[in-house]
Amino acid sequence: MLNKTLLPQSVARQLQGMIQSGQLADGEKIPSQRALSQKFGISRPSLREALLTLETLGLVKTEPGRGTFVTRNRQQNAGEAEAWRYADSYSVFDVFQTRIMLEGEIARLSAGRLTHHQLDLMEQATATMEESWERQDLIANVEADLEFHGTIVSACANAMLRSLYADVRDKLTETQRQPIPRTDPERMKASVGEHRIIIAALRAGDGEAAGNEMQQHIRNTAQCAGLRP
Repeated sequence: MLNKTLLPQSVARQLQGMIQSGQLADGEKIPSQRALSQKFGISRPSLREALLTLETLGLVKTEPGRGTFVTRNRQQNAGEAEAWRYADSYSVFDVFQTRIMLEGEIARLSAGRLTHHQLDLMEQATATMEESWERQDLIANVEADLEFHGTIVSACANAMLRSLYADVRDKLTETQRQPIPRTDPERMKASVGEHRIIIAALRAGDGEAAGNEMQQHIRNTAQCAGLRP
């Protein structure tokens, strides 16, 4: 049986495939949540989570009272960023600002603690991020990005910072998805390059450089989302 935490992501991936293959055409209204729940054998809350992921990535758009529609080509003409799903608690600006402080310090404290295997995994995650963007597998792109950042967190010397990251991970994750509809090929190329610069600093055990580069990387991502924290 699929892990409950992975089930929405699995369904999101299947729906993304249906959109990319043309089985669900651009502008088409997708089946009702009831029909999709039955089709995938998934609960309505888990299905809504999958649809929220796709909406953040700019692949679908839910219109109250009308339903959910495919917006596959919206990414090529991205205007405003997608709606921020945690607006009732924190602004996207607040979360990016927190990421800059939290992940910058985590990267600094992780330098010299990552194993060769972990660093190699981060290299592979970065390569996967680049390759999946080329084939427009947006879910795989974000998953690779999450693996990159999560590996650094796992090596952080400060247990409380690791715990704080885990407590707010859902919000942090959303800031890694939210800029995707506005990300052009050049920005993704730059982001991949920033990952490799961070890896080099971590390999060298240079905590100050790793922390500074991580903070700049997150600032650049925020700017892609139209923000300047």
